[in-house]
Amino acid sequence: MKRSTVVVPWADGLKFRPAARIIRAAQSFRASVVLRCGERIGDIRSILSLVALCASMGTAITVEASGEDELRAVKAITQVFATGDADPE
Repeated sequence: MKRSTVVVPWADGLKFRPAARIIRAAQSFRASVVLRCGERIGDIRSILSLVALCASMGTAITVEASGEDELRAVKAITQVFATGDADPE
């Protein structure tokens, strides 16, 4: 299992647009990925699960992946948080 801690960079927190971007970044990976925010766990393949984390700007989130491409999955998701770009268009 690979882990990385990220900080929510979006002023509105982890809402639908950033959650959709995270999901798009994770779609090409076979690893099982979850985001942990305190005691809450969000499945990376469910937009409602991610929004339900209620993560506001500045909140620390742990990205956890397990599977054959776990390292690449964690890096890709961490990059979404690092750029802070919630809408690539």
